[in-house]
Amino acid sequence: MTRLHVFDMDGTLLRGAATVELSRYLGSFDAADAVEQAWLRKEISDVDFWDSVLPLWADATETELDEAFATAAWIDGVREVFADITARGEHSAVISQSPHFFVRRLEGWGAHHTFGAGVVPGGRSGVDLLLTVQHKVDITLRLLDELGVAESDCVAYGDSTSDVLLFDRLRHTVGVNPAPVLRDRCAVVYEGPDLREAYALGRGLLEQSAAGDRS
Repeated sequence: MTRLHVFDMDGTLLRGAATVELSRYLGSFDAADAVEQAWLRKEISDVDFWDSVLPLWADATETELDEAFATAAWIDGVREVFADITARGEHSAVISQSPHFFVRRLEGWGAHHTFGAGVVPGGRSGVDLLLTVQHKVDITLRLLDELGVAESDCVAYGDSTSDVLLFDRLRHTVGVNPAPVLRDRCAVVYEGPDLREAYALGRGLLEQSAAGDRS
């Protein structure tokens, strides 16, 4: 038997957002934060958001992107959790609305599958490049089918509105410092700074389910 662990990134693996971490490292934090605040106030659309921030990173080199990723404010224990999943012969996926060029760097830390927006520094935006809340569900279901894993052997970890539909779909869900909109949808809630502890709760859900199936 194998299992799939699906992680959100911003606010779950990362304390905050990839756009903030990138802009902070590249020296464009104030401009990016102004765009972020306008988006949070619903004054601009998702496409407008990316049209505004992508030019801020236009001159970033791959080395700078690597360093922005490495120095970002990650929750404790990310690499250890991915390593444990691999050691057990299970699967991990990270599905985020942040840029895939940032998310995919988690593969170097042991994540098996990564998904994110198709935007690139200095490039164009557009709805065809963005990853939506529904995409999180669709990608997870496709992975389950490709890997031959049952929904009852999948656990999702998330924190906010982008995880609502996935948490509504799956039985095993762990809210990691969740926002109020997600809290009532979580099978269990973890409050703290260490992904290993949230992951232990997720494993507990899977083991309880397996024990119930055997009884």
